[in-house]
Amino acid sequence: MDVFLATMERAAGGMSAQAARLRTTSENIANVDTPGYQRKMLTFEQIALADGGATVAAGPVQLDGAERERIYDPSHPMAGNDGFYTGSNVELMVEIGDSREAQRSYEANLRVMDQARKMASSMLELLRR
Repeated sequence: MDVFLATMERAAGGMSAQAARLRTTSENIANVDTPGYQRKMLTFEQIALADGGATVAAGPVQLDGAERERIYDPSHPMAGNDGFYTGSNVELMVEIGDSREAQRSYEANLRVMDQARKMASSMLELLRR
């Protein structure tokens, strides 16, 4: 039974990390047109478990240091004397791709957890006989 619980613990760690990644990409997508917004990037950390194995967890959020777009719009309230203001450095297609990858990784971890649960249930049913 310990094997099944360890498998579920690892899958739960992966689900938690991918949920945090989805939140980060959602924030970036929501702020794609926000002037001055810097893209957030989530890092992952390896966490050691008591059984000698490891799982993954969401690490600190870092700001992307990529150059932000300068947009010419003299009528914009944030435009300077030269008519430019600083846009965000979020690439919508990159964020959509990241969110799909995180969603699929979450679903894969969910399937692993479900399979481990079914196997544990089947084993208990065999032991009852």
